[in-house]
Amino acid sequence: MANSDTAEPTRRDFLYIATGAMGAVGVGALAWPFIDQMNPDASALALASIEVDVSSVQEGQSITVQWRGKPVFIRYRTPAEIDEANAVPLSDLPDPLARNANLPADAPATDVNRAAEGNEPWLVQVGICTHLGCVPIGDAGEFGGWFCPCHGSHYDTAGRIRKGPAPENLLIPPYEFMSDGMVKIG
Repeated sequence: MANSDTAEPTRRDFLYIATGAMGAVGVGALAWPFIDQMNPDASALALASIEVDVSSVQEGQSITVQWRGKPVFIRYRTPAEIDEANAVPLSDLPDPLARNANLPADAPATDVNRAAEGNEPWLVQVGICTHLGCVPIGDAGEFGGWFCPCHGSHYDTAGRIRKGPAPENLLIPPYEFMSDGMVKIG
């Protein structure tokens, strides 16, 4: 009696394997356009990082740029604004974390941890209120920083939440100064 495990493959076995392989290739070819369309388009990839010339920004001025579809506030702070931010005890802050993508997640929300290392007068932050995603108004509010009129969140001159429903400080994006007048965000 012949053992069926050692029998030679038949033409029918070959056709089953070939049909299955062609079916798998066909499914892959059909699925690829759907999978590929989930990749970001060229315009989104181009905005993954931007370089901003801040050489014309004067002390006490702010500019707003777009990065990944979000407003980013870049402020050249005055010495008085920096002193005011440094004078705030961390115990007075509703959010004690820096929320700075350039630092460890548990970094405290001191003014130094919110500003640009080596360029302390500069503050670069995502301009979206952490409460419901509104865009705060600059040079406003009770603490001289930013004010979100939608629900009354007040941020200080270091972008830290001081009063209102916002649960977190304004976020600091990943950035670095390429030179004295050029900052790269992203």
